[in-house]
This record gives sequence, structure tokens and C-alpha cells, in this order.
Amino acid sequence: MNNLTLNTGITIPIIGIGTNTFGKENKDFMGAINNDTSELESALNMGYTLIDTAIAYRNESVVALAIKRSGLKRESLFITSKIPGKPEYTDTDELVEKAILSSLKELDTDYIDLYLIHHPWDDKDGIVRVWKVLERYVEKGVLKAIGVSNFNVEQLTHLLANCTLKPAVNQIESHPGSWNDDIVDFCRINNINVEAWSPLKRIPETSLETLKKIGLKYGKTWAQIVLRYQIERNVIVIPKSHSTERQKENLDILEFNLSDEDKALIKTL
Repeated sequence: MNNLTLNTGITIPIIGIGTNTFGKENKDFMGAINNDTSELESALNMGYTLIDTAIAYRNESVVALAIKRSGLKRESLFITSKIPGKPEYTDTDELVEKAILSSLKELDTDYIDLYLIHHPWDDKDGIVRVWKVLERYVEKGVLKAIGVSNFNVEQLTHLLANCTLKPAVNQIESHPGSWNDDIVDFCRINNINVEAWSPLKRIPETSLETLKKIGLKYGKTWAQIVLRYQIERNVIVIPKSHSTERQKENLDILEFNLSDEDKALIKTL
């Protein structure tokens, strides 16, 4: 697995597995938790080590159960979770601490590799206050790195001007049709790694046709072309799939390189 080094000095796999519908009835985000660990066990057995979950997904305990059943050592994995940007989790320092401790308990671990603010809200100073709590837990060694999700340039700028520890990651929407290059470039300049959630969703049909044609040149699927483009520009990807075959395909993107011409074309999609 290829890794990137975060601004904290720790490394993160450049490919991970999204889990927002794992362990749920009918594989539905809002479905009841059924503790089915088969999808995540499949990914872990295949070699995925970056696992992305969140309090809002309600399945941190399912992630913990899958890890236990896999027999893998905790230190061989990179676990990301997220605190919701909602008043019931953020209104006071005590609520923020409660959320962190809840994640630790549900994940059955004494540390979390990366903890994100799941989304911003209309109180920039409130976000900074929450961030200060997260910073304290980094100092304690409980959170190895902290970051944000779905933050735009303005929100990042305010946080950077008022933080002690820079966000290590900004997890954003980034895919053909919405590459969000302005945010990617801003993060790169400020030494913040970018991670793309749902990198294979909501792709325009015209872009799909172009990607399929490019894929034929490399013997790869359109999805593999999208993921390869992202990692070649050092964007971490966390595609989600319930299919063992798709999980394997998504991981099989490390042994080829896109031409400059193809990358220039993909950039326009």
C-alpha cells in the first residue's frame, strides 16, 4: 500500500474503504444496525488498512467487531472517525469530550488515528472552540491527527488563523463533475492533505463515456481511472463497495500511470 505523510509526521494509506452503509439492514445508510461485518472483513482480508467511519454512521461498533473478527492488530490499521457538527455534540467542551470518548468506546480502542469535524456550521468561532478541544486530545496522544470534512477555503482560512495545530486532512467531495480543484490547491499550499469521499458517485454520463475510453487504453475500468487520477495528484480516496470484486478492483490501481495527456483530459471532466 502506498502512503502519504500527514503534517503531523504520521503516514496514511492513500486508498481506504468507506463504511457509511456497512453493518446495516439492506445496506441502507438509515437502516438498522445488524452487525454484519462481512463487507469490512472482506476489505481487511484484501489488504485495506484505512477505515473511514463516523459517529453519524452509527456503525463505529461494527468497525470494531470486524477488526476483532479479522484478527488484525490494531496498530496495523488506520482508523478515521468524525464528530458531527451539530449542537448536541459541539455546544460545550464537555459535549465534545463526550463524543470523543464515545468514539473510543464504540471503536474499542484507546486511540484514533484521525478524527475529523464532520461538517462546518455557521459559527466560525464555535468551530475554533471545538478544534481547541480536539487539539488537547492530540496532546494527550488519544487522537493521533485531527482534521475537517466539507470545509471550504473561507472556513479553512479562519481555522488556520486561529489554531495551534493545522488540520491534517480536509475530507471533501471530489470526483468528475466536481473536482473541487480550488480547495485541493488551497490545501496543498497549506500542507493539508485532501481526502475524497464517495469519489465514484454522481459522475455525469458524458464523463463516464470518456473515462471508459481512457480505461480501454490501460486495461482498467472507468472507476480505476478516476481513483488513479486522484492518487496521482496525492488525493486520498475512500471508495465504498459491498462487492468483493469491486473492492479488489478499487485497490488494484497502484501498478500503472496515466499519461500527461490523459490527466489533462480527466481534469476537464
